[in-house]
Amino acid sequence: MKKILAGLCCLFFLAAAQASELKPWKGGPTPPLALQDLKGKTHKLEDYRGKVVMVQFWATWCPPCLKEMPAMQRLEQKMAGKPFAILAVNMGETNKDVSEFVNKMKIGFTVLMDEEGNGVGAWKVFVAPSTFLVDPQGNIHYTLQGGAEWDEQEYVKAITGLMPAR
Repeated sequence: MKKILAGLCCLFFLAAAQASELKPWKGGPTPPLALQDLKGKTHKLEDYRGKVVMVQFWATWCPPCLKEMPAMQRLEQKMAGKPFAILAVNMGETNKDVSEFVNKMKIGFTVLMDEEGNGVGAWKVFVAPSTFLVDPQGNIHYTLQGGAEWDEQEYVKAITGLMPAR
């Protein structure tokens, strides 16, 4: 049932999903996030303090999500050695399905599992993909609903602009 509802959301908001403009966050405090990765290790957003974190909610059946995965991988490579992390939160799929997808796509960033939809609910996600850029202090700074070419200069500039000066 969750998959059907999420699929309908994805289709219903397909036009919105093509938008690629970062918007300042006005939704209040950052919700908690504590989910397991594909190997069962728990990742808490608070453990990433000091880094800019891209928190993205996605699914394997969502076309805009699939389209932007290679750009996210390139972004991670471009940001290597900098205080940056990607937490890609899968919405409601099984570990088996997501593991197969990750292996096929050769994804190197952290994929978290939200099989019960707790993160989706807490973060009030209604569109797939939905991305949040969290600053080093743990505050959501920007949000983007829909797919994007994350390794393009405008996004890299926005992300590096959130990083602490060295």
